[in-house]
Amino acid sequence: MPRLPHPAPEDLRRDPLPLRGRTALVTGASRRAGIGHAVARRLAAYGASVYLHHHVPHDAAMSWGADRPEEVAASVREALGDPDAQVLAGPGDLSDPAAPAELIATAAAALGGRLDILIANHAVSGSDGTLDEIDAAMLDAHWAVDTRAVLLLVQAHARLRPPGPGGRVVMMTSGQDIAGGMPGEIAYALQKGALASITRSLATTLAEQGITVNTVNPGPVDTDYLTGGAYEAVAAAFPAGRWGMPDDPARLIAWLATDEAGWITGEVINSEGGFRR
Repeated sequence: MPRLPHPAPEDLRRDPLPLRGRTALVTGASRRAGIGHAVARRLAAYGASVYLHHHVPHDAAMSWGADRPEEVAASVREALGDPDAQVLAGPGDLSDPAAPAELIATAAAALGGRLDILIANHAVSGSDGTLDEIDAAMLDAHWAVDTRAVLLLVQAHARLRPPGPGGRVVMMTSGQDIAGGMPGEIAYALQKGALASITRSLATTLAEQGITVNTVNPGPVDTDYLTGGAYEAVAAAFPAGRWGMPDDPARLIAWLATDEAGWITGEVINSEGGFRR
């Protein structure tokens, strides 16, 4: 096989809008303080059209409360780098087994009939505990949303998207395999571990379709869920002395969606700022 030629000088220069003309679905993009919102803003700034998935009842039940979807979408729209791109949003209860395929179809139709990038950012918060505290209902709730829905989203994305370069899937994990694990969140850790474990298998499966599959562990990120002394203790565990902010993992995730990351697939990537457990 002949060697590939060196890139031409113009090919070495970065395109300021590397995702111009691409389309993306970001799930769990329902709070301006969240990672999904930060990822969507990055994708939009890079030129992509973005569909934001939200499930307001989940956030409304949490201590941080729900955000207004139209305000989240407006914030992402402000970041658009391509005037011809668009930002749309819609709901979806991903605990329903029919919802993932419906969401992929809805997002693709809204974005002109094609979906290039899937960022599976959603997850269940709460309803968890230690090994002694968990029960079947907790396990089933996390399985349905954190794992089953992600795999069904990937399946629907692969079925809908025609073969060709530029397809991207990014899933999210949580460092459950790193020193100490997550003994207080057994149900969540179990399902996030499943996504990390299946990453390479999915990448191999989808390689011929031109779709890369990677999983990102963002580490502790300040999404307004912790305050006080506990917040300060976590900040002190970072060499930089601060928490990760939503845009920290968002920069990595958005880069994985670009052509520059086309040779990276099947990887579980930590973006933790040197967090010391």
